[in-house]
Amino acid sequence: MFTQTADQDLLGNTTAQYLEATYPPARVRELARQDETFDGTLWKQGAEFGWTTPLVPEHAGGGSVSGNGLADLLAVAFQFGRHAAPGPLIGTNVVAAALGRWGSAQLHGGPLAELLDGGATAAWGHSPRTGRRAGAQVRAERSGDRFILDGTVPCVERGGPNGYLLVAAGPDDTTTTTGGGSDGDGDGDGARSHFLVPLGAPGVETAPLDGVDLTRRYQTVTLRAVTVPASARVGEPGTADEHDAALLDLSAVLQAGEIVGATHRAFELTLRWAEDRYSFGRPLGSYQEIKHRVADLRTQLEASAAVTERAARLVGTGRADARTWATTAKAYVGRVGPEAIQDCIQLHGGIGVTYEHDLHLYLRRALVDAQLFGTPAYFTERLVRLVEAAVDDDGGRAS
Repeated sequence: MFTQTADQDLLGNTTAQYLEATYPPARVRELARQDETFDGTLWKQGAEFGWTTPLVPEHAGGGSVSGNGLADLLAVAFQFGRHAAPGPLIGTNVVAAALGRWGSAQLHGGPLAELLDGGATAAWGHSPRTGRRAGAQVRAERSGDRFILDGTVPCVERGGPNGYLLVAAGPDDTTTTTGGGSDGDGDGDGARSHFLVPLGAPGVETAPLDGVDLTRRYQTVTLRAVTVPASARVGEPGTADEHDAALLDLSAVLQAGEIVGATHRAFELTLRWAEDRYSFGRPLGSYQEIKHRVADLRTQLEASAAVTERAARLVGTGRADARTWATTAKAYVGRVGPEAIQDCIQLHGGIGVTYEHDLHLYLRRALVDAQLFGTPAYFTERLVRLVEAAVDDDGGRAS
């Protein structure tokens, strides 16, 4: 699923075989009992397969096997969902995309090169400035040729020991700056800029969070007077909110891809159960009610895959309506995917709701993906705003 070219098939199949051998359900259950699930050696092997390069331009060290890096990476995300595999796939690639597009040559030669070869991982500390999802804001104060960052990022995925955090930060209205610069990031209007912060820097404090996903770990990151050089700023001053919108499109498509992968695996298990399980001397799948429910599940799965694939194709090629499709994918798949897996659990009867059955592994992955960086309801609201803006633009041209 999600492969259109021979090279994409190779990337998807190689990833599938690797994850099947490395993270079978028994291994996933073992990881559930461990504080740390990240394996640097295995992640570096994945980087050699091409997990970290698709969203990065060739001039920055990346590359796509098909000409559409997001479509390439979608095939990998699908397999991560199918296997409930650990590893900061989305965060690392989103940050790599930001560095590749807007980072300086210094960032390309240092942190980005580490991300691409698998020597480091990254997390995106997305925190909307306004709206229902507005969170605690990180403040940036300029001091000479450095920036001092203070604030909290409520939830980011943990990765390897050599990690980076991409965070948007801007000046506090009540803060005066020292040593040069009229405001926190030098743009004069209070707009936020992106900064790349090493998670091992002095002043960075982390606190683990509980979560339902068995193989991915999350944490709160607090920055207490963390000092970074001016070269740590990613992109032009004051562009973080605009760039965050583009990064949100990427993450929405990749999360939808993981959810489709988890739903696909749950559907396969359910279909096999309906074929193998007998009730009153007949296969469970021979009953009309079961047939109808399985047909509904298949329809939901195919619709989810279709909208996600189209979103990846349009976002990956920079189409004008790409944001609308990325938003639609997360809004639809984020709602339908977990519901479909819940239905798969119900079709299994009592065994489906036990911890011993594997279905909950994929439900957990789908639920977290559906909530992280914005719920389906949030993306539905985003879609409404995009449609309203498009209608207003059409009306303006018509008048």
